[in-house]
Amino acid sequence: MARGRPKKADDGTAKGKKAKTNGNGANLGFEAQMFLAADKLRKNLEPSDYKHVALGLIFLRYISIAFEARRAALLAEDAAAAEDPDEYLAENVFWVPKVARWSHLQANARQPTIGKLIDDAMAAIEKANEGLKGVLAKDYNRPALDKVMLGELIDLISGIALDQPGDKAKDILGRVYEYFLGGFAGSEGKRGGEFYTPQSVVRVLVEMLEPYKGRVYDPCCGSGGMFVQSEKFVESHGGKVGDIAIYGQESNYTTWRLAKMNLAVRGIDADIRWNNEGSFHKDELKDLRFDYVLANPPFNISDWGGERLREDARWTYGAPPVANANYGWLQHVLWHLAPQGMAGVVLANGTMSSSQSGEDEIRKTMVEADVVDCMIALPGQLFYSTQIPACLWFLARQKTSGGKFRDRRHEVLFIDARKLGTLVDRTRKELSDDDIDRIAQTYHAWREGKKYDDIAGFCKGVRLEEIREHNYVLTPGRYVGAADVEDDDLPFPEHFAALRTKLEEEFSANRKLEEVIRQALVRIANAQ
Repeated sequence: MARGRPKKADDGTAKGKKAKTNGNGANLGFEAQMFLAADKLRKNLEPSDYKHVALGLIFLRYISIAFEARRAALLAEDAAAAEDPDEYLAENVFWVPKVARWSHLQANARQPTIGKLIDDAMAAIEKANEGLKGVLAKDYNRPALDKVMLGELIDLISGIALDQPGDKAKDILGRVYEYFLGGFAGSEGKRGGEFYTPQSVVRVLVEMLEPYKGRVYDPCCGSGGMFVQSEKFVESHGGKVGDIAIYGQESNYTTWRLAKMNLAVRGIDADIRWNNEGSFHKDELKDLRFDYVLANPPFNISDWGGERLREDARWTYGAPPVANANYGWLQHVLWHLAPQGMAGVVLANGTMSSSQSGEDEIRKTMVEADVVDCMIALPGQLFYSTQIPACLWFLARQKTSGGKFRDRRHEVLFIDARKLGTLVDRTRKELSDDDIDRIAQTYHAWREGKKYDDIAGFCKGVRLEEIREHNYVLTPGRYVGAADVEDDDLPFPEHFAALRTKLEEEFSANRKLEEVIRQALVRIANAQ
């Protein structure tokens, strides 16, 4: 047993510690201590390298637990069936050859050959399971990897879900995998943001859109967090895995591997495509339309090859600037929406107000086409990759009444959530469960027309005419009356013009008030 591994209580949490939760909804006792213990073992390895080592072993542990549970059930029925790989695949369980079973690796954890044994295990699993081809790391035997560290890490991971029934064990492993992803993203800082979207942000998207059934798509899916949270949402509302069909694309090969493992650990079947050209230049799913799209594309990408796509059919609302992909992402998402589809997209605040390179005209066209449903300004410091304040765009193919939704044509809901969130360390915030619920319930009440009221400084439903008056700027602070506007990302001339206009309006109001008072004094004097 590795030093530092926490003892577990009966509920799987760290013994002697009360389980705590944050906006991620995760248990912060067991998972956090597991991560800290694992991190102490990495020695001279960088987090970006070590995450593949640790996550690959957690994945091996997961598929072994699932395999052994299925094997035990088959042995009780028919010993011959227990050796038939098809009996496992039929239940969405990976076939694990003998050389890859965790018991074999655990028994040899302290052998100097453990690196080669793990590589052999990974190769055997890929060979036996077509869906995992090219997914698993097979470089555990490289000289730079300390074999003592590998053995200690196997000991540590062996303690996960010990003595738990199969389904509960798998769930705990899924939570651990998810927690480790976030932990490594934090360790890597900006690089970590390339593969991981903070769970509290993902939860806002999912709770807002409520993807109960249908097709869900992410064109830049990273490690698959949007999909995991969508499945969690379905299950928490009485549905089951499989009620939604999941599709995605990722251009970074190592990140795609993380996504495939992340989904497999959660028992989620998905069609996740990889190519190094990305969704703009090689749209793997160009003929499919989706009920829900959730995306956190990289912000303000300048080298996206936009000059080669000037006449692309996706640019319904105008060709995006060659030097910035933001409005390319928005239009790519809209292109893939089904007639009743809805989308949530994370982008930099500047997208709400930018007038550079024709972005204001694209935004105007989108607003006039009535595809913008809701805009949310988020607090700063939520992301690993940037301190730039971000916003959420919620798009809808059509806003007429249907089902539980009211007719929202020519209306947009603005939510200023910049004052929400709590610092979890010196540099980063998270949205709490209450924050997420407040945002989502505000949107649902407005969208459904039930018990919604504008709240000064937080939310306001706005008609198209008012948006026109603001030249199609979509910054929530413009509409909800927020006093704090420093995060609007407006260029100084626009800031100055807006302030001057406001000041002139106040001067005019003062003059009118002075005149009313003067007239009243005259009337009083005359009456005497």
